[in-house]
Amino acid sequence: MAKKKKSVELSDKNISFNIKDLTYKVIRYYPTSMTLDVMVFEKEVKQGMQTLAFAHIPKEIKKIIKPN
Repeated sequence: MAKKKKSVELSDKNISFNIKDLTYKVIRYYPTSMTLDVMVFEKEVKQGMQTLAFAHIPKEIKKIIKPN
């Protein structure tokens, strides 16, 4: 039986989205916990990394990531 990946690296795909005044750039997706590691930017200034629940991201981004 094939092993499931613990994380999917997405930093090379340059996926980003905006929520309110913040821009989020997707770094990594964890299918087992359904979370994303994202880099947070406010007005082009890096604010740090954050973990977001998959359910809290826009529907267009969910279609790109396609959890399995």
